[in-house]
Amino acid sequence: MIQKIKDIIKRNDLCVLATVSEGKPHCSLMSYLSDEEGHEIYMVSQKGTKKYSNLLQNPNVSLLIDTREDVSGQKRNAVSALTVTGEFQNITDSFKKESIRSRFLKQHPHLTDFLNDPDADIFSIRIKSFQLLDGVTDIFIERIMK
Repeated sequence: MIQKIKDIIKRNDLCVLATVSEGKPHCSLMSYLSDEEGHEIYMVSQKGTKKYSNLLQNPNVSLLIDTREDVSGQKRNAVSALTVTGEFQNITDSFKKESIRSRFLKQHPHLTDFLNDPDADIFSIRIKSFQLLDGVTDIFIERIMK
């Protein structure tokens, strides 16, 4: 099942990022990349946004990645929904950040102006656990030991 989880992460490039501040949830549609092992997800945000402020106040996040684009009509009950629990981390290594930036430019060329904005920051979500809802009733939970 872990391979299916990694496939869902790698096959997609959009997710919903859920953050919290002052006990109130906030959701954002985000483009993303992942590392090869499926232990980190990389995103970019302007520093002045509500989501970024929330991340700094409370680094615990949830992501939703799903396969709804792969399924239509009567087959909607076959959609897989992956909930990722993780923790926001700044990326301080300039070489790593530049490598991720280059990957973003290649995979998400529509974000070029956004990535070139001096207020934009690339950050990491360190994955702690996965919950895969495969179809309507089959649930699989995997914790990442680190």
